Amino acid sequence: MAIWYEGNLNQSENKREKDGITYFIRGLREIDGVRLERYAIQTHFIDRGEDYVEVVRRYIAPLHQAGDVAALSEKVISMCQNNTVEMKDVRLGFWAKFLSKFATRSNNGIGMDQPYKLQLAINMKGLPLILWACVCGAVCRLFGRRGVFYEIVGQDVAGIDGFYSHSAFEKYHTLAVLNPREPDNVCADIERELGIACMVVDANDINVEILGRSPSLQDKPDEFLAEMIRDNPAGQDDELTPFVIVRDIGDAPAEPYKPVEALDHPPTEVDQS
Repeated sequence: MAIWYEGNLNQSENKREKDGITYFIRGLREIDGVRLERYAIQTHFIDRGEDYVEVVRRYIAPLHQAGDVAALSEKVISMCQNNTVEMKDVRLGFWAKFLSKFATRSNNGIGMDQPYKLQLAINMKGLPLILWACVCGAVCRLFGRRGVFYEIVGQDVAGIDGFYSHSAFEKYHTLAVLNPREPDNVCADIERELGIACMVVDANDINVEILGRSPSLQDKPDEFLAEMIRDNPAGQDDELTPFVIVRDIGDAPAEPYKPVEALDHPPTEVDQS
């Protein structure tokens, strides 16, 4: 179920600081009787080529407590891995220009109606598969079934993020970020080096996908992990909070929290930052 918000989630009433780290209370979620409080950690703009272990050490380790689970934005991990594509390196062809005119347009963000994004999908998967996915998707939409295109092309295409002219961060106007490479290994590296259980997530206002998790979380169902951050506490604007700590607080009182009111419709401009 989609949960939409308008604007930046970083309200001053929810702001906290500890050991030089700024974070924001994001409220409680209760799953199967477990009370989980979330803390969104503010960082600098994490750029291509940075060391993800060192970034986690800098921002998450000072706040981490035993039993915490850290949710890591897939975009940040991909930036660290430099798993990106510049728009100038994507040669736009006939099929991308043509097919993008018929792609479903959504208020929820940029999809395959962006010709460069569609061309990148063609480059990754080949034209025959993309054509087949377009045909199947169009037919299934006639019967009220959506999402078939992405079911056929796969998560790596669905996870392409960027080429978004309305992003709060100018760099993403002409940069596409791909899914992180070997996200389970990324989480294993972090847990081995820092003792922090974590998961790499592709989360937005529409859905949450668990792309990778630490060895200590391998027995947790995807649905349980996704429910921890179902309301996308990292935000979708210019929050710069790509890391979220999820903490089981038991019967302890929760931190004072001023909630942001959710919308019953997509915001007028959704940012993919």
